[in-house]
Amino acid sequence: MNDGFGIILLAVLIIIIIGFFSTIIIIFNNFVRLKNNIDKSLANINVLLKQRSNEIPNLVNVVKGYMKYEKEILESLTNARSFLLKANTLSQKAAADNAITELVKTIFAVAEKYPDLKAGENFLKLQKRITGLENELADRREFYNDSVTIYNIRIQSIPDLIVARLMHLKRIDLFKATKEDQKYLKVKLL
Repeated sequence: MNDGFGIILLAVLIIIIIGFFSTIIIIFNNFVRLKNNIDKSLANINVLLKQRSNEIPNLVNVVKGYMKYEKEILESLTNARSFLLKANTLSQKAAADNAITELVKTIFAVAEKYPDLKAGENFLKLQKRITGLENELADRREFYNDSVTIYNIRIQSIPDLIVARLMHLKRIDLFKATKEDQKYLKVKLL
């Protein structure tokens, strides 16, 4: 009778150990998946930022002749593009991205005052292309921030917290501009 109890106890202990290690492996794999999603979405954002940056000189060239009185907007857009291309941190990229988005919206709004420009084939193509890139960027930023939020919650929640500490996982910043980067960019645009 003792042998039967010992075997049952051993079986229960083995099941508990297998369950424990299975949980650790599942948590570890979930962190790997989340981290890869974050890396992939940030890479996608960078590709779209680069594509939009490549369209900025084309937009400036198309509207330059029409918008002689809006020269400051075009210069600010060129400066924001330069800032984006030189950005070293995620926050700097976010600040430049925000500035470019607002300046492009301003150019599209100001274009309403210039019927010839608004009707021009090149302007319409660029407007459609840049608007499409803006929409894709918004989607990618949302996916990135969602992935980062899930990751940050998981590394602070039990039992994931234990595995996260063993893996030396740190909090990741959302794709947003810091106040300092926003101020710096505004000064550079003026």
